[in-house]
Amino acid sequence: MIDRILEHYLEEFILGCDVDPAEAGTLLDALIASDDAPLLAETLSAWNKKGVSEEELFAFSALMRERMGRIDSRHPTCVDMVGTGGSRSKTFNVSTAAAFVVAGAGLPVAKHGNRAATSSSGSTDVLTMLGIDIDVDPSVSERQLNENGLCFLFAPRFHSLSPVLAKARKLIGSPTIFNNIGPLCNPASAPHHVIGVWATDVLEKTANVLVRLGSKRSWVVHGETGLDEIELKGMTQVAEINQGKIDRFEISAADFGVYSLGKDLPSDCTREESAGLIRDILENRLKDRDPERLVLINASAALFVAGRSSNLEDAYSEAKESIRSGAAIEKLNVMAAGSMK
Repeated sequence: MIDRILEHYLEEFILGCDVDPAEAGTLLDALIASDDAPLLAETLSAWNKKGVSEEELFAFSALMRERMGRIDSRHPTCVDMVGTGGSRSKTFNVSTAAAFVVAGAGLPVAKHGNRAATSSSGSTDVLTMLGIDIDVDPSVSERQLNENGLCFLFAPRFHSLSPVLAKARKLIGSPTIFNNIGPLCNPASAPHHVIGVWATDVLEKTANVLVRLGSKRSWVVHGETGLDEIELKGMTQVAEINQGKIDRFEISAADFGVYSLGKDLPSDCTREESAGLIRDILENRLKDRDPERLVLINASAALFVAGRSSNLEDAYSEAKESIRSGAAIEKLNVMAAGSMK
């Protein structure tokens, strides 16, 4: 029965038909319950080829939000920073490093993430290398957020998906709707987001869906080299969600008061390389080097959209102080020591 449902939608996608929002639950249940990884991969690939519509993205994101486990934050606000993955330009786990910087600057961070599906290192992969236990009970994550101002929300603890579906996504090797849904379904209901996406058309759809989901001030970003982060060495497209409206513009590192050609950036780091780089940045061993600058401009965006700084240059100074003072590395050390469990 489950496979017949998937075969039906496979045929629909091949014909160019979108999923009726009323049928989103039926398809999602089939995607979760199937143990046929090749069929799942074929269905998701056909969906990709057709193109995921805004209505589909909204329907599945709303459904995932409705079903997900949640934690409660005692903070007046918090932020999530995440890349969707799937970008053609890859460096290291920038948003993961930026989370420590932002939390060190005093803005609570509820970072949602998973193991890598389309890259060599996802956020939880690199955090494990940094000595942090990510696969913890949601009550532990809630306590970490409320007491330390920082938690990492391991997606499988909050969303009922399946390892077979994860295997199918790896078989495809390119982003699917689930890359896009994840950042839209934060279990702490973070009101502010900085979401990096892998393509321009995904930027527009993601911003529109965030508005429909009731997001407060947030940024969706896409770098001109294909980076799903804010670029250091090129222009970055931004869709800013604010008061239910979307403003489109471009920024560069110069808007943060940073001038660099970005020639010092690593590419496609392994989880081990990424973890080492993050620790070096947070321990002030890469002062004013390009990897640090890339982390700082992305951390600055989070501080800015959450209203901690009135402009990007001030936000950059605040982010830098988080590293220089040792506050950022302290956030990592507290989590790694397990003192919040």
